[in-house]
Amino acid sequence: MAARITELVLDCTDPERLAAFWAEVLGYDVLDRDDVSVEIGPPDRRTTLLFLRNPDRKLQKLRLHIDIRATDREQDEELARLLELGATRVDIGQGEDASWYTLADPEGNEFCLLSGRVEP
Repeated sequence: MAARITELVLDCTDPERLAAFWAEVLGYDVLDRDDVSVEIGPPDRRTTLLFLRNPDRKLQKLRLHIDIRATDREQDEELARLLELGATRVDIGQGEDASWYTLADPEGNEFCLLSGRVEP
């Protein structure tokens, strides 16, 4: 028998704002919320993201990050959409010849937009 990841928990100062950003990025719905957290995920709830209020601000590069791929558009089109939603480009030493874009969400958490598409 093995274990399965059911939630990925992200500490943040503003759970509503960060959950709204990631819900739009991933096409997820808000599944639950309370005074200190917002949970988003797909309808099957197989793996969800939980944004948990924490007053501490991010101080350094994350040791674990999210990689995403577009489902219905080219990488450059998805990059434009993510930037419009509030992502910013960041340099963490990936180099100019990288096949991916390194971005940060509205609270500065790094994530990567990989090339190629995946099934929705």
